[in-house]
Amino acid sequence: MAITATYYGANGWLIELDQTRILIDPWLNGNLTFPPGDWLIKGELLKQIDIPKDIDYLLLTQGQPDHAHPPTLHKIDKSISVISSEAASNVARQVGFTKINSLKPGENFKDRKLNIQATSGASVPNIENGYIIDSGEDSIYIEPHGFLDKKIKARNIDLVITPVLDFSLPIAGKFIKGKTVLPKLLKLFNPKLILASTTGGDITFTGIINNLIKVDGSVEDISLFKDTNTNFINPEPLKKYKIREYSKRD
Repeated sequence: MAITATYYGANGWLIELDQTRILIDPWLNGNLTFPPGDWLIKGELLKQIDIPKDIDYLLLTQGQPDHAHPPTLHKIDKSISVISSEAASNVARQVGFTKINSLKPGENFKDRKLNIQATSGASVPNIENGYIIDSGEDSIYIEPHGFLDKKIKARNIDLVITPVLDFSLPIAGKFIKGKTVLPKLLKLFNPKLILASTTGGDITFTGIINNLIKVDGSVEDISLFKDTNTNFINPEPLKKYKIREYSKRD
């Protein structure tokens, strides 16, 4: 395998797949706020992160600001090709990107050996995207809320990036279903490695919603992986992981 992954906290990743560098859902600079204001929920980075260089593609799963973060997107080269959900495409367009490939679930983006297939993701409120990324030899699945597209057929995937905790709110219920979806991902994809995502990083949250969130699960609980060939990592921010080194099998 020729995959490396660098975690930026929250939903942000830099994936290097062979010679292709894909920046995913970056929140690297500035605060995170949701309408109607900071009193509802606000996220703050403990330190600002430099925009990585030589990005080939910007991949956005959702149009929400914790995935398509306008202050960060403003600092990225606008000539970079964007692959995104329909909602995220609207944000990218407003920020000034000109090469935007909007995908609905089931649609594909292809460039030489690279194939990126959009899958059905979370409804927030419209259906957003997960992605299966293939380079011919290596493969990645990513969906940041633990919503698994029922149309995906069983296949081997090298790397799965997913939350592993469940987050819920009163009345609204679960909005991140990492713990719930994990057994299904293991069975469906038989991955070599799972990287925990979505809830990590050097970030602090405040606001009413943050105080109401209930968390179920633990990144220390690796019991689900005991009888599998899948390795699991709770990644450290800014550390580059060479996937081959952490795989139980090749």
